Amino acid sequence: MGVSQHIQNPTDQSNSANSASARKIASAAKTANPGKTTDTARVTPHSHSTTGSGTWSTRRIAVYALFVAVALAMSFISVPLMPAAPFLQYDPSGIVALIAGFAFGPSAAAIVTVLTWLPHLFTNPFGAIMAILVTGGASIPAAIVYKRHRAFTGAVIGLLLGDVIAIALAIVGNLIITPLYSPGITVADVIGMIVPFLLPFNLLKMAINTIVTIAAYKPCSLLLKRTDA
Repeated sequence: MGVSQHIQNPTDQSNSANSASARKIASAAKTANPGKTTDTARVTPHSHSTTGSGTWSTRRIAVYALFVAVALAMSFISVPLMPAAPFLQYDPSGIVALIAGFAFGPSAAAIVTVLTWLPHLFTNPFGAIMAILVTGGASIPAAIVYKRHRAFTGAVIGLLLGDVIAIALAIVGNLIITPLYSPGITVADVIGMIVPFLLPFNLLKMAINTIVTIAAYKPCSLLLKRTDA
């Protein structure tokens, strides 16, 4: 009996070794091709998923393009808000950037702002830079606050914070940029225009954008829900 056991064991050991080798080969194949052999890779969302705040989809890109097109069209509207300072012109494109930021987040506000004023860089570079600073200063902070507090109160707080930042950027930007494209105007001249012209104009401009955006708060919420669905 002892001899027969010694004769059979080498065969069993050989079969076991072959099985171990097969398992090693299968394991190596899994490592080399995880996408084909693992289930976790199959359920990982891809970069074009329609859900998730950090993902992109054809639908979202199309909506972004629509926002940019509307804002670009509105950027050509110029309305003087103060008869005493007709050179200060208001356009409603900032409202579109605010709505885009509420619907899709701060990155959307930044994208819509920059792409809206990018074509103007070729015709009015200093004005475009000012518009990007002011519009982005209003829309991006508002979108950041609303992203963290998705409620009407969060929207109002975000809008007010954005207004303060945008007005500050407008005044600082005028102090730096206006003397560059208006050789006859000095920094001292711009300082003299802050209280009678620049501050009232920007307060009125931000008030219009804030009121209109608050009025559009509920449609923005519905758009956000449809996008996340």
